[in-house]
Amino acid sequence: MRAGMEQFINNPIYTITAEAMSNGRDNIEVVGQMLKAGIKFIQYREKTKPALDRYNECLKLRQMTRDNGAIFIIDDFIDLAMAVDADGVHIGQTDLPAQVVRQLIGNDKIIGLSTHNEEQLQKANMLGDIIDYIGVGPVYATQTKKNAVPVGFSYVEYATKNSKHPFVAIGGIKEHNICDVAAHGAKTFAIVSEIVGADDIVGKINSIKNTLQKK
Repeated sequence: MRAGMEQFINNPIYTITAEAMSNGRDNIEVVGQMLKAGIKFIQYREKTKPALDRYNECLKLRQMTRDNGAIFIIDDFIDLAMAVDADGVHIGQTDLPAQVVRQLIGNDKIIGLSTHNEEQLQKANMLGDIIDYIGVGPVYATQTKKNAVPVGFSYVEYATKNSKHPFVAIGGIKEHNICDVAAHGAKTFAIVSEIVGADDIVGKINSIKNTLQKK
């Protein structure tokens, strides 16, 4: 298991930035609250900001996550991940091939790969330790990806039985439905708007943790 993946395995909540949904707060403030609540696996996902703004922001976030023993993953932008020495990258089906990403970032960084169906999962299985985890979803309709088609519980169940990599369920997951997703085999859950949009981020994360512990 690649260094840092223990935080993925041992912590059920995987958070992702979304500044547009953060009620006027910037990512520095939001991630600070995530870290205060004990989050250990954070993905930076900001596709529309200017590259320099992303770089300057990620320099700060990299230091914050490192100081708090948290893993810092950057979505899509491999050059940015390398520039700020992030712990890894998360790529999608239309990004550079995982084999190429591994060559670029080296052997000690984490790679996550989004999958949306059984065929993509089987291809991910064939990648072996080139990648470290997969995303499975979107489970529900999601505000963060308007055109994404929900895959529902059947794909979560398929991943539970067939994935050779640990996976994070993603897409429309909130406190009120997280136990339903868990009931179909998921152990790690990506939560976006429910957390970044919360009035009290620390309180919301603690409430989600308590909900999971009661299931």
